[in-house]
Amino acid sequence: MNWIIKKIVGSKNERDLKKMNPLVDKINVFDEEYKALSDEQLQAKTGEFKTRLQNGETLEDIELEAFAVVKNAARRLCGTVIDVIGHPLDWEMVHFDVQLIGGLAIHKGMIAEMATGEGKTLVATLPVYLNALSGKGAHVVTTSDYHSQRDSEWMGHLYKWLGLSVGCLKNMMPPPERRAQYLCDITYGTNSEFGFDYLRDNMAYSPEDMVQQLGHNFAIVDEIDSILIDEARTPLIISGPAPYSSTQYSELQPATARLVRRQRDLCTSLLKEAKELIAEGEEEEAALKLYQVFEGMPKNKQLMHMIENVKYRKLLEKTQMQMLADTRKDQARALRQELFFTIDEKGHDAGLTEIGCAELNPNDPEMYVLPDMVSAMAELDGGNDLSPEEIMEKRQAIQEDFAMRNERIHAVDQLIRAYSVYEKDVDYVVQDNQVMIVDEHTGRLMVGRRWSDGLHQAVEAKEGCKIERETQTLATITIQNYFRMYDKLSGMTGTAETEADEFHQIYGLDVMVIPTNRPVRRVDLNDQVYKTQREKFHAVIDDIKASHARKQPVLVGTVAVETSEVLSRMLRRENIVHNVLNAKNHAREAEIVANAGQPGAVTIATNMAGRGTDIKLGKTVVHLKQEDLQSKEFSLDSKTEGTTLRKLLQEKPCGLYVIASERHESRRIDRQLRGRSARQGDPGITRFYVSLEDNLMRLFGSDRISSIMEKLGIEEGEVLEHPWLNKSIETAQRRVEQQNFMMRKRTLEYDDVMNAQRGEIYGFRSEVLTSEDPREQLMHSVEQAVSTRAADAVALKSAEGLHEFIIWVNTTFPLGMNDEQLPAEKTTESLTACVMERVTDSYNLKARHEDTEALKRLERHMIIQAIDEHWQEYLRNMDSLRESVGLQAYGQRDPLVEYKREAYNLFMDLMDRIYEEIASAIFRSATSVEAIEEFFQSLNKMQARHPQASALAAATAQAAARPQGALPPGMGAPPPGMELPQPPQPIAPVRHDGPKVGRNDPCPCGSGRKYKKCCGAK
Repeated sequence: MNWIIKKIVGSKNERDLKKMNPLVDKINVFDEEYKALSDEQLQAKTGEFKTRLQNGETLEDIELEAFAVVKNAARRLCGTVIDVIGHPLDWEMVHFDVQLIGGLAIHKGMIAEMATGEGKTLVATLPVYLNALSGKGAHVVTTSDYHSQRDSEWMGHLYKWLGLSVGCLKNMMPPPERRAQYLCDITYGTNSEFGFDYLRDNMAYSPEDMVQQLGHNFAIVDEIDSILIDEARTPLIISGPAPYSSTQYSELQPATARLVRRQRDLCTSLLKEAKELIAEGEEEEAALKLYQVFEGMPKNKQLMHMIENVKYRKLLEKTQMQMLADTRKDQARALRQELFFTIDEKGHDAGLTEIGCAELNPNDPEMYVLPDMVSAMAELDGGNDLSPEEIMEKRQAIQEDFAMRNERIHAVDQLIRAYSVYEKDVDYVVQDNQVMIVDEHTGRLMVGRRWSDGLHQAVEAKEGCKIERETQTLATITIQNYFRMYDKLSGMTGTAETEADEFHQIYGLDVMVIPTNRPVRRVDLNDQVYKTQREKFHAVIDDIKASHARKQPVLVGTVAVETSEVLSRMLRRENIVHNVLNAKNHAREAEIVANAGQPGAVTIATNMAGRGTDIKLGKTVVHLKQEDLQSKEFSLDSKTEGTTLRKLLQEKPCGLYVIASERHESRRIDRQLRGRSARQGDPGITRFYVSLEDNLMRLFGSDRISSIMEKLGIEEGEVLEHPWLNKSIETAQRRVEQQNFMMRKRTLEYDDVMNAQRGEIYGFRSEVLTSEDPREQLMHSVEQAVSTRAADAVALKSAEGLHEFIIWVNTTFPLGMNDEQLPAEKTTESLTACVMERVTDSYNLKARHEDTEALKRLERHMIIQAIDEHWQEYLRNMDSLRESVGLQAYGQRDPLVEYKREAYNLFMDLMDRIYEEIASAIFRSATSVEAIEEFFQSLNKMQARHPQASALAAATAQAAARPQGALPPGMGAPPPGMELPQPPQPIAPVRHDGPKVGRNDPCPCGSGRKYKKCCGAK
């Protein structure tokens, strides 16, 4: 039915394109009119548009005229020379009609999907110019610093001619320069630069240090699928040194390395037994041995070679399915317990077994087993022969033992993952004695990124590199939530259609597929499927040799760095000159890719390397007629030389030949690689080579291909090729894409919980930072602290509760209150109002002795310091919660629901602590020693009437008598012109990894009071 409807009314994309065509015609009419204008008159249009916007017109009112101005300006610049990153470049570009359609789609907040080479960089000039006219800033987000600088200089030639300013963000650029770039009409930069600037702005101590002062008005994301999908699983994090860093990775590495070797030997022995059992006809017993090897070392070379045989592969898969049944779970557990550790390859996880624990420390096998803390605590509570002090000591000892063992087990698990799951030159490379993560999608190094949770330290220990100190999160945001902050978001890419649902669900963005200016003349040959990687690689080399002999340029795409180096070694043996572009050789990326279209050129690159740089073909690479290539009617089905162009290209290949060494997990990445060939109507050919040993086929491939190869009796070296196989492989890719989408969606769901809280904190902080007079926020915070304490006192409904409230008030503020001064009606509101009246009077008295401007800076500093200190502690707690909440699933509870509930409680506790910190600081800080001494004299008069205030006065006087010192850790430098007496140092909090006690829970000391009123108040 859907097919019939589409035939009648067309697809949504076709209908959208039809709506755009009349607008394109109007743009071209305006363009014809503007040809009569002088350069000065055309340039004056920019000022005219700005004036019209200020007078109430909207961007939609001037949209078509603005697009025509940009197109006309591009035509007038033809023949001019620009210096782009030190290279002279001729401007030879004027917008095609399809590029105008792309610009209209982007301005409407859509994603324009345009094939490689269709001029997306030029398309962006249309909506960027239009949206920059508002004066609120337009951000162009690129995939690398190189593309940011290139495009800002290249397209900046057009913008500047039209009177707009252009900025470009660069790594390590100082804040004043960054601020200047953001104040330009148009700003180019990478997603990381924009995101980290946002986080740094919310860690600034003065408005002058904030750089994104124009806010988030409009953003165009170039290669939007790479940034908003591929990089979306990794949040942006600003880290600082953790207060505690484990040394156990280096200490446990030798023992773990021995354990991995023992496991390897065990798996070799199991495989030998399996082969003997198969020879004896005992296939069921052999299958159990294969199952054990797969659970212990799934990437074991002998195992992978063995299951190349379809019979043994099916035997293993059948056993795996059987072990998932409830009736076989005990047997599966027993088989796994015979190993030293188990590996979950899909989940990238590892875990010790009892035998592994004993192997690590034969003298004390229990060293790597977590104690039953709940039973130990219950046993302790059941004894009546210990004093409360002894019980507390034993509780602390139990918790410390649990924390120590937990940390040791965690370190071993991470080391096992480092040895058995994470591969060198696949997941990471080692450069300059540092472990550098390789982006699995782009093949580029992720400079500055580190795996969390101690995994990076484990890999460093494995490789013998310097183990860096563990870090803690100071500020974080996901890519998704950062870009959802923009008032209008849009983007462009060569491949977005396959991810259209995700773009719509997460970002509310629709995808419009823009037709090409000339027909696509690329022939996508069927995949060639081999049994083993060895056969596949030999076939790839033979294909490269044949293409190289006929001087056809070849681009070989690989998924991993390791594969690119294997193919490079094989080509060297064949004496074929070639370039390799991977994470180890990314410095010459643009240069290598730009020359990949020359006759006889062979380039090996990780799939995404060089994206954003066109591969232009050499003059002798194409043997077709020039008039055919220029025609907009000449397609693959057109007749030439007595046959169709499709058949001609298969018989006499020309243009760029793209060879992929394996299928990527994502169809989109494969489409991007194919798109490198046949740009702007050039001819080209692509082919994918696949083996049953490839990760995609091994982990997610169906049995269908294995069965076909078995039925056809495919022998080693023979190839299988058919369009149906392509669909079968794409089915496996869809499975992985769905799994990855759910991972990204889950990451976002967890971050959405924090996003509202982050907005609350950052909003509060920004309000204080930009306020002319922060006194209002200061007193509001104090009032919140007083109100919380008053509510607790009223809830106890006892004289003791009110007395404790009075003690807290007199300890915190110089009021000297007593029970008689409390209002007759003891409600939260009346108690709060009574205290706040006295606090305000006392603070006004203190303020009279302070310098007004310095006091404002001090008040602002007090609030921000309290926010930052407790927010960082909150982020640490949220990290711990995120790691542990998955265990809730064992209790048949949704981890996300539990995470939301716990996060809410933690956030309410965070706000209480911030308010109390501010309340405690307002009378313990001053702008100068003289000011606080004058305040003492006023306090002395108060003490004559209120002796209870003497405790606070003594503490404050003691602080003033100390020499001037630095602020407590985390406060940063004091504001200029301010002298701060060093406050009494707070007692360092005792942290442990045991069960957390909520502020309103009964205190574990056994007093019967709430924790926050007992031990939690100390």
